[in-house]
Amino acid sequence: MPGTPYLEKPPDGLLTWPKLLKILIPCLSIILIVAWWKGFLLESGIVILILLYVSFLIRR
Repeated sequence: MPGTPYLEKPPDGLLTWPKLLKILIPCLSIILIVAWWKGFLLESGIVILILLYVSFLIRR
């Protein structure tokens, strides 16, 4: 892969974007579908935004 800092493949245990998206997309899809079905779509969106904001503050 051009531009990668690794010679052949990423080290084991390293969480890369493709791995992260394979985990997050199904989980968030299921959560949002259930929230839409139960009528809590706005509330679940607010909770997700709050969690993202807290994650941003912790990583800063």
